[in-house]
This record gives sequence, structure tokens and C-alpha cells, in this order.
Amino acid sequence: MRSRFTAFAVGDVPYLLRSWHPSTRPSDLDLDPDIRWTRLDILETAAGGPFDTDGYVTFESFYREQGVQGSMKERSRFVREGGVWSYVDGAPG
Repeated sequence: MRSRFTAFAVGDVPYLLRSWHPSTRPSDLDLDPDIRWTRLDILETAAGGPFDTDGYVTFESFYREQGVQGSMKERSRFVREGGVWSYVDGAPG
């Protein structure tokens, strides 16, 4: 989760697409250059341990857009296949 937030913050689209599960990955991704991601708070985790194949992360991420601060909350679902975690989808947290 933290690596994906960092990728959003620095605009690393190739990493975001690689870390997205193929079943839900978009064909391309356009990030808004006016949004500056500034902070990530992990609020809760469920599963995602060394013997799990899925896990959930509830987080709040903070941004600044045109001088206005904002935040978004999401509960993200991840799956592990072949030892690699991938983002599947999220719902408002």
C-alpha cells in the first residue's frame, strides 16, 4: 500500500499498472498533475499475513489541489499470487 501511495505521489504510472491485478487493471492510467499527494495514514489492516492470499488496508490519503487540502479514504483489497501482492479494488472507507 505504501509503495502504491509513493507511486501516486511521484507519478510512477508503470509501477501502479504493474502492481494492479490483471483482472481489474486499466489499460492506461492518467494521473492529474494538479494533485499533489502529501501523506498516507494506514487506519486498519485485515489479513495480509505471511500465510494469507488476500488482505485489506483501510487508509486515508491527503492531497493538495490548487492550494486546497483534501483527503480520501478507501478500503483496498489485495491478493497474493506467486508470492506477489497486487491491488484488486477499493471501496470508500
